[in-house]
Amino acid sequence: MPLRLATWNINSVRLRADNVCRLIDETRPDIVCLQETKTPDELFPREAFAARGYDHILVYGMKGYNGVAILSRLPFATTKTRDWCARVDCRHATVELPGGIELHNIYVPAGGDIPDPAANPKFAHKLQFLDELTAWFAAERSGERRMIAVGDLNIAPLETDVWSHKQLLTVVSHTPVEVDRLGRLQQAGGFIDAVRHFVPPAERLYTWWSYRNRDWAASDRGRRLDHVWVTPPLVGALRGARVARDSRGWDKASDHVPVIVDLDV
Repeated sequence: MPLRLATWNINSVRLRADNVCRLIDETRPDIVCLQETKTPDELFPREAFAARGYDHILVYGMKGYNGVAILSRLPFATTKTRDWCARVDCRHATVELPGGIELHNIYVPAGGDIPDPAANPKFAHKLQFLDELTAWFAAERSGERRMIAVGDLNIAPLETDVWSHKQLLTVVSHTPVEVDRLGRLQQAGGFIDAVRHFVPPAERLYTWWSYRNRDWAASDRGRRLDHVWVTPPLVGALRGARVARDSRGWDKASDHVPVIVDLDV
């Protein structure tokens, strides 16, 4: 069965519902995972997506901040939301898809501006979130399961995932301590980077460009913060992956762009 999955930090789903609809119309994904939806569940624009055939929707949101959602043409066998760091901040939703595939939609905290957990509580929260998630995957899940993990993980792990490795080594999202934590999380779940499975690690690839850059395309000072991972039983099912870079230039654009992966499951 062909399966197309898109993940996108939409940076307010109510403000950019039309952009989600455009992505749906142009790329026809079977599943869309959204992060940073910034709306309570009762205000989520379900109708706009249901009208396009996404009859199965899991939302986990809050007013003004965070929030994740999974839109699907396929039914869910089970749904689950999880909280970390003793906070209910709507950052992790899980569904089971047909064929027993477990899909995790994750929004890792950004971490603020100072990469020092002692001086910056936001950075300490980010590291704790990653540690707790890693411990859970290590204890409760196995790489032998058919699992997909997607989302804005807010870390660019490779030197080619940022516009300047040297200049960003001390900038939150590319510091060695974050890259190490992300590697531990990936290893705990037995995950393989589905995008880098197709795009060589030597090739520069970004999914986020700051709003501060007046001409984001010309400066191209991006970072690859958005990821799709699969476990070994699904590697052979991978058929393609791409970053929908052009959406960064759409009206009312998010600062992130969608990542789209095709599988044959």
